[in-house]
Amino acid sequence: MRGVVKAVVICFLAPTAAWAQASIAGAVRDTSGGVLPGVGVEAASPALIEKVRAAVTDGSGRYRIEDLRPGTYTVTFALAGFATLKHDGVILSGSAVTTVDAELRVGAVSETVTVTGESPVVDVVSTKREVTLDNETMRNLPSVRSYSYLLTTVPGLQTHNNNVNTGPVFAIFPIHGGRGVESRLTVDGLNISNPPGGNQPPNFVADIGNAQEVTMITSGGLGESETAGLTMNIVPKQGGNRVSGLAFVSGFSKGMQADNFTGELKARGATQPTPVFHVYDVNVAVGGPIVKDRLWYYMSVREQGQRQNTLNVYYNKNAGDPNALTYVPDLSRPALSDRTWENYTPRITWQASQRNKFSFMWDEQPVCRKCSGTTSLTGSPNFIFPTSPEADGHGEFSPQHVQQARWTSTLTNKLLLEAGLGTTYYQWGGRELDPNPTRNLVQVLNLTQSIVPGLVTPMVYRSQSWLNNRTRGSTWYASASYVTGSHNMKFGYQGNYWRDDREIHVNDQNLRYTFLGTLPLSITEYANAYNVNADAMQLSLYAQDQWTINRFTFQGALRWDHPWSWFPAQTEPQSRFFPGASFARTDGVTGYNDITPRMGAAFDLFGTGKTALKVSLGKYLQGASVSNLAYTANPALRIPGGGGGIFPPSTSRSWGDTNQNLVPDCNLTNPLLNGECGQIDTLLFGSNQLIGAQYDPNLFHGWGLRPSDWSFGASVQQQIFPRASVEVGYYHRSFTMYTTGGTVTDNLAISPGDLATYTVKLPSDTRLPGGGGNTVGPLYNVNPNVFGQSNLLVRSTKDVGDDTRVFNGVDVTVNVRAAHGFTFSGGTGTGKVVNDWCAIRAAVPENTGAGPNGYLLNPYCHVESPVQTSFRALATYTIPRIDVLVSSVYQDKPNVGTDQLVSLLANYTLIAADQAAAAAQIGRPLTTTGAITVNVITPGDLYGPRIRQLDLSAKKIIRFGGQRLTLGADFYNVANNNVTIAFNATFVPNVAGWQSPTVYMNPRVVRLNAEFSW
Repeated sequence: MRGVVKAVVICFLAPTAAWAQASIAGAVRDTSGGVLPGVGVEAASPALIEKVRAAVTDGSGRYRIEDLRPGTYTVTFALAGFATLKHDGVILSGSAVTTVDAELRVGAVSETVTVTGESPVVDVVSTKREVTLDNETMRNLPSVRSYSYLLTTVPGLQTHNNNVNTGPVFAIFPIHGGRGVESRLTVDGLNISNPPGGNQPPNFVADIGNAQEVTMITSGGLGESETAGLTMNIVPKQGGNRVSGLAFVSGFSKGMQADNFTGELKARGATQPTPVFHVYDVNVAVGGPIVKDRLWYYMSVREQGQRQNTLNVYYNKNAGDPNALTYVPDLSRPALSDRTWENYTPRITWQASQRNKFSFMWDEQPVCRKCSGTTSLTGSPNFIFPTSPEADGHGEFSPQHVQQARWTSTLTNKLLLEAGLGTTYYQWGGRELDPNPTRNLVQVLNLTQSIVPGLVTPMVYRSQSWLNNRTRGSTWYASASYVTGSHNMKFGYQGNYWRDDREIHVNDQNLRYTFLGTLPLSITEYANAYNVNADAMQLSLYAQDQWTINRFTFQGALRWDHPWSWFPAQTEPQSRFFPGASFARTDGVTGYNDITPRMGAAFDLFGTGKTALKVSLGKYLQGASVSNLAYTANPALRIPGGGGGIFPPSTSRSWGDTNQNLVPDCNLTNPLLNGECGQIDTLLFGSNQLIGAQYDPNLFHGWGLRPSDWSFGASVQQQIFPRASVEVGYYHRSFTMYTTGGTVTDNLAISPGDLATYTVKLPSDTRLPGGGGNTVGPLYNVNPNVFGQSNLLVRSTKDVGDDTRVFNGVDVTVNVRAAHGFTFSGGTGTGKVVNDWCAIRAAVPENTGAGPNGYLLNPYCHVESPVQTSFRALATYTIPRIDVLVSSVYQDKPNVGTDQLVSLLANYTLIAADQAAAAAQIGRPLTTTGAITVNVITPGDLYGPRIRQLDLSAKKIIRFGGQRLTLGADFYNVANNNVTIAFNATFVPNVAGWQSPTVYMNPRVVRLNAEFSW
């Protein structure tokens, strides 16, 4: 803790980096074309609490004013002996550099020339590429007011949210083939931390309805950026010198939806419609001065809610019955998921002196205080397997709060200092139901549960597993910028502290039974309860420079990252199959070091500020967090049979129910074969040897050990008419350690020669690519003489073999900014990826803990996606004279989530005949403790139908005085599409059920909304 306090103190004393806000830059000349040094330049706007920011042109006649909030500015140029020149109506947004050049003529001191013209839309200075949406545009769109909804407009982006948005949902949004954990959500430049999730966005409800603007940087970041992924920054409103605010309400009822539950869906296994209902969003916000030009406030209060039935999941008629091991769906009572979100957000902005400004924010967000339906671990149904309500939880993320404090100081016209501190805290996971009548019952997983005739799906039921998890992330930064006009130098420091505490429970029997239909298959024994606590920190320093010479701007940066991790003292209680254990504080990573270079150039092609050529190249890292800094070195996770921090340690054994009484007739505490129970698959489980794996000492410290990628971009941006531009860009990314995440577990007790290879021949099935009949393999099976033996060594991927991903793609982006009442943002993204980790599989084929199904049963180590193209766009238009706003959001994209290679699965469980055929190939029976399940479709071979969604909105504005009333209706999924977006992956040849929908698109809905603003 002492180190944390020290780091927080340092952040206010040392220079570091903050989010780059908008800038104004340009050159000042006289009428003969000669440069004019020493010209005073002022940028004034009501958006600034300090009203005016100033600079002076350098020896080359250039100036630059940094850290300007979005808004409309007047730029004034003054020099003794010359007429003063004013540029009115300069619009700033995002982190772009807006070029405003000036030509001064000789004139009287009191003479002022005012120029009004269109603001530039092409950034000819920075190599960043970004999409920016202002508050007016976001208010005009269909009124979900969720940051995840805005992501549908960014070319080249992928997200796991493919359904019709009706409320806030957390989003994972890699871009250009990137890792899911690379995306970042920031508010006013401070990251909203997610320590257990790789620092991608957590279940935070970002209030874009009260944002001044939202900027999404897609590539070209310099030293401020740890990853090359998309960063979404939300710039919140901060009040002003007059009181203003809004009252907003929207929602729809069950009867305001169409019916898209068709016979085709029913024939494919959907058992009932899943309408969204009880949807509402109520928000009141107000801001104004406490002390004019000195102290401003802004306060927002918001509540949202919705409910939806869970497809193909019903209440269990046998719930709570200690004598029943079967799931009998009550088809009159579908399971439901409901969510409520609350926001209470005060913000204070304080101009403490002429040069020093502070801002403070607290966002309190109770989530699901009022939920009654069941939603699993992530806040969505069906986290891993469909789960019956008696075995599920409510998915609370409460309490959840975010706090921020920022300081900026313009010490001189050339020196800008910034510092800030932000924290995120939340509890997460499915908590225990209260009351919980299932606590003393064994949980059951049926891999082929029949719901109705023709529908077979996995199902968890009978008793609940639950979590009591707490996490905290803190980030702090400071930066110093020295701006001379031609040069823009920045030196920065960033710090992070992450805490992730987990408490995992199963039923009091510490057991799960696995069935295959009506037949018992295996038994899982657990350590219960189970605590996993981990902490991590990171220190980062960087230096960057941007240098403009005539029409060229060159930029470069070096960044140093130094993360480390540790595991606090922990105690695991004694339970039925586990003797208990205590662990002292243990170090994880003692220090990784990486220096990553970034560089780029921008060229004003014709010197008109309307055409920019941009090239950028940089090395970036997988973002550091608790979860990827030797997380598995935690002693609590090194208990044999550890569940990776999501499940408690466990071991499985086969169960041959010879007398068919559905009771394991054996001594479960005996790990060896006895009675109906086979030998446990991890012989060390429950023993006094608590170290499940050893670690290569070189894995905990050193240079260049983190997964990384080189990111290259080349683009041309062209103004096509005032306030409109088009950009075409080519992007190439090359990743290291993509599939493994940086480490590989090598079982030293088993060598590649200790495994036999076999293949599985599939029967013909017209649903499979090529009609089936193909051979899947090679698959591996461990020889009996080493089966169950474990001597694990965790090594760096670099020491085992290559593990790569390569992305190539082209984005076309068009932006029209309020041209004659019309706004457009969107375009196309086209690309493909290639993964290769065959060298890893060849070196450690016995590995069962990394990659889909481990390496034993996953032969797809070299895969390519097809070239895939998506189109995304938003458009708004204000019909003149009648003040009617019309808007639309459209997307046409492949039916994939966050990875182009995550195509449809066909998880086939080998039947006795398959195992007999495999045994004949290898000359012995297969060694196994349960079902052998293999995905029999190569990734990238089969996808669901494309997702096409059109949303429309129409709003009428009624104005009176300085107030505005807007009444409207939004129409989501206008075509009433019902595309399946999640599929049952259990494959039984020539038997219905595979690819049956587990989620399909929400139907067309009409949502009413009203906003009163003043």
